[in-house]
Amino acid sequence: MNKIYLIRGAKVILDSDLADLYQVETKALKQAVKRNFDIFPSHFMFELTDDEYASLRSQTVTSKKRGGTRYLPMVFTEYGVLQLANVLRSERAKQTSIRIIEIFVKLRQTIVESIQLRTAIDKLEKKTDNNTKNIELVFQYVDELLEKSEPQKPRKQIGYKLPQTKD
Repeated sequence: MNKIYLIRGAKVILDSDLADLYQVETKALKQAVKRNFDIFPSHFMFELTDDEYASLRSQTVTSKKRGGTRYLPMVFTEYGVLQLANVLRSERAKQTSIRIIEIFVKLRQTIVESIQLRTAIDKLEKKTDNNTKNIELVFQYVDELLEKSEPQKPRKQIGYKLPQTKD
């Protein structure tokens, strides 16, 4: 999961990280993609711009410029990872792709659960806000009633009165 980056609004993995996972050279991976470029549309794979790579490099604290290569890295979405396994055709590539896809799916589920949790919290906040407003309104009415109430006059005692005796 720590090899998945968010670039251009897509969750992607760098070509060098995939090459490590597939146990092939990055150069061989890129050659396989270039030979089959027609099956890698832009939502499967794209090449980073200089600015994107500089930003990524600053996040990952990579010292070498472009990792010693002349070309900008390619990044692959989960669809591209699966397509790459078809291109590489090794057993290792197939098994690794399955694991990577499972991680992407788990990541997506985590995001969905996070959104559901946030929605539930928002609903609770709205209920709490409404309750707070209602309580404030009740106190306001009580305050108004207390301000409007007149002082009570002494009332006459009713009922049987005992004669007062002087002792």
